[in-house]
Amino acid sequence: MKSKHPLLQETRDFSLVLGGPLYQLYLRSHIAEPSLGLVHRRILAITLIAWLPLLLLSALGGTLAGGEVSVPFLHDIEAHVKFLIALPVMIFAELVVHQRLVLVVRQFVDRGIVVPAELPKFHAAIDSAVRLRNSVALEVALVILVYTVGHWAWQDQIALQTTT
Repeated sequence: MKSKHPLLQETRDFSLVLGGPLYQLYLRSHIAEPSLGLVHRRILAITLIAWLPLLLLSALGGTLAGGEVSVPFLHDIEAHVKFLIALPVMIFAELVVHQRLVLVVRQFVDRGIVVPAELPKFHAAIDSAVRLRNSVALEVALVILVYTVGHWAWQDQIALQTTT
């Protein structure tokens, strides 16, 4: 169902994924295309960046297959599941979210959930979300939050107190 209203056409281009500093980094490093293509490259590159240093450092430290740790790296199923299964699934999910969210936002207007009189407010909300998506300050704040509060939560609340 195509609408001829000019404000409705703007809704069709909404994406929480196509924009922001990380997306720009993806484009510059050629692991993404403007339409969020090349997902296989992103999965391979990000997975290798996350997992390969752990493998190399474990080999250099002598804890790859044994050593003075309770769980050697090659036997640490949790690490392999996180980096070799969960991380690629989350990267692929980014593409799925992008494709589905565009359709969902369009449905708000096409099905009359957002009536024409409320379209300016609806588009203001979309514009606000896009500004937040593109905010360098917000992305930096999220990274700082992850590396401070996330690290504290991991060390004190979640992680096992055994060496791996």
